[in-house]
Amino acid sequence: MKFHRPPHELVEELMAADLGHQELVDLVYLGLQEDLPGDTVDVTSESTIGPDARAEAVFAAREEGVVAGLGVAALVFAVVMGDDVEVADRLPDGTRVSAGDVVMRVAGPTRGLLTAERTALNFASHLSGVATATSHWVAALEGTRARVLDTRKTLPGYRALQKYAVRCGGGVNHRVSLADRAMVKDNHVIAAGGVVPAYRAVQAAYPGLRVEVEVTDLEQLRELLAVGCNEILLDNMSTETMAEAVRITDGRATLEASGGLTLERAREVAETGVDFISVGALTHSVKVFDLGMDLQDR
Repeated sequence: MKFHRPPHELVEELMAADLGHQELVDLVYLGLQEDLPGDTVDVTSESTIGPDARAEAVFAAREEGVVAGLGVAALVFAVVMGDDVEVADRLPDGTRVSAGDVVMRVAGPTRGLLTAERTALNFASHLSGVATATSHWVAALEGTRARVLDTRKTLPGYRALQKYAVRCGGGVNHRVSLADRAMVKDNHVIAAGGVVPAYRAVQAAYPGLRVEVEVTDLEQLRELLAVGCNEILLDNMSTETMAEAVRITDGRATLEASGGLTLERAREVAETGVDFISVGALTHSVKVFDLGMDLQDR
């Protein structure tokens, strides 16, 4: 099937959201090509729907949550149908919705609507799931100083999209790649011979680069504070130990709690006084949000 170049204004909107351009378009093409490999066609739609048939479809939420990725869904329809598609009533990503709320309307050739349907829903449902899950953590932390962070535990190729969805849900992005800041983990500590040697090695190699170091006990924390490390990750600590870490640090470094944290435990961890809580589950095991697309009666 021949795909179309997406409209300039939609691409500009997605670029403004830090979703890139060619990378996102390539990802949309890849999703569509999984359904239509080579020169194949949507055999069901081609068989049951006339070539001149047109329709309007409604995207609606089937549960309460936060939507994200509707612009990406619109991009899918534009790639399939080009200028012969009209998108209306699209809610801004980050909008909280209830079951039954219309989040977007799409009108165009009926065949094209149904050909694009699943790929569009795959993007929007997954990203809305990430945004919704993030919003639950944000709500649990409300009134504390703690903010919820994402991680690099993302689906290959989806990192920019998933981190965008985290922002839509009210969360904060951690590092995007291995190059934008240093993150010294337990294996780096072992290889370097300790938390301080590892920290100093990064400082020497990349002066001025942000460096965060993971610690597993309070002695490592004290060692890092003594040499001026100002970003420290508390790994798999009990609530009581984290509270003591906050007391010891006394504002000299930002503290991130990480490791096996659950939504049920979020509040008690936040109340220790940590600055951030990082949650890999926001992206690596999120439940998709229930969105549906239905053609309207003639």
